[in-house]
Amino acid sequence: MKDSNFLKENNARHMWHPMGHPGEAMKSAPKIITRAEGVRIFDIDGHGTVDAVGGLWNVNLGYSNEAVKRAIAEQLERLPYYSAFAGTSNDAAIELSYAMAQFFLPDGMTRSFFTSGGSDSVETCLRLARQYHRLRGEPTRTKFLSLKKGYHGTHFGGASVNGNNRFRTAYEPLLAGCFHIPAPYTYRNPFDETDPAKLAQKIAAAMVDEIEFQGPQTIAAFIMEPILGAGGVLVPDASFMPLMREICSRYGILLIADEVITGFGRTGDWTGSRHWGVKPDLMSCAKGITSGYFPFGAVMIAEGVAEVFEGDETGEAAIFHGYTYSAHPVGSAAATACLAEMQRLEVDRNAAARGAQLFDGIKALAAKYDIIGDIRGGHGLMCGIEVVSDRAAKTPMDLAGMKRIHAGAYEAGATVRLVGHSVVMSPPLTITADEVDVILTALDAGFAAA
Repeated sequence: MKDSNFLKENNARHMWHPMGHPGEAMKSAPKIITRAEGVRIFDIDGHGTVDAVGGLWNVNLGYSNEAVKRAIAEQLERLPYYSAFAGTSNDAAIELSYAMAQFFLPDGMTRSFFTSGGSDSVETCLRLARQYHRLRGEPTRTKFLSLKKGYHGTHFGGASVNGNNRFRTAYEPLLAGCFHIPAPYTYRNPFDETDPAKLAQKIAAAMVDEIEFQGPQTIAAFIMEPILGAGGVLVPDASFMPLMREICSRYGILLIADEVITGFGRTGDWTGSRHWGVKPDLMSCAKGITSGYFPFGAVMIAEGVAEVFEGDETGEAAIFHGYTYSAHPVGSAAATACLAEMQRLEVDRNAAARGAQLFDGIKALAAKYDIIGDIRGGHGLMCGIEVVSDRAAKTPMDLAGMKRIHAGAYEAGATVRLVGHSVVMSPPLTITADEVDVILTALDAGFAAA
């Protein structure tokens, strides 16, 4: 590693960072993280914090899992790469496909298509949805429905179904035929509805109205996160996703569950869809699939969808889509090891227990600080805190105040993430009770600073 003076001098000078202004990064240099251990990260000056962000919702197993590191090293030694395009395969990907079929069997998913990450997986879902309807003789089904505040990656397809204009306006026009319905956002919604169950019913009615307006015969799929992550951790009523499933089934629309964040134990169950008792038609996966140790993703395909493709005799089911690194052998080995480790460590159970502890602690902070307008979580290790300058008026906290919270928490020992005027947390699923207490103490310091 270069010496610290070199790194600090060149920080943001030659590299543009995702999700940030290049000029601002040069004025206010990003933190330089140089080491990680367990659930803690350390910056270039040696300051350590509990990583309450879990990398980027993805370091589910923490930073020190030896089984995953060993699997990567052994695969690199044996076969570092080979293409999985039609005509060749590799043993690591075959083993992973079998393990995934067993893991996702309760979700009705037994086929995998491997990608390089979450945005790739969403793009694949959208393409497969259109192709599925063409194979069934309904080529007019090309449109997509999604939720406002939803996040589905940054490819043109994913950005088009994204429900947050931050990821859209600078790149428009995007993919035509994408329409959005209100999110299950109890704190702020166009119906002024504060009852989550009633809000779910009103959104369902809006969904049906949009389908009827567009014409059911024109809609390919509806995509949603079981819990909306990057939108600020929006937790729907338990009835919401089942309602969406019923509507999609009624109109012949595929339900795509975007599980890039919610999969692999994050919600306290192995998938977010399973948490709500729903079986989707397609499922995008990434992030926790390799715990961030290797870029990798997957699309899981339900039996009913798979049968349409596999039973085709016209040749139109050929999938002319894929990525250079689809079914990468090193990524496959990492994912297989992660699946085994997640189940061995029962991280879903720990996520449920530690998530409840974190949420209870945040409730106590909400009683202490009137700048906390809304708290969201209670389902695994996903928590959001919406910050306001006026609780009665729900006036969002300004950027300066949000930055004080972030800096105060960081200095006190926890790294959190700012999403607009919300503080979001998604720590590793291996976190201990004592480490959750560190996060809560740091949050206390952050809110005191604001």
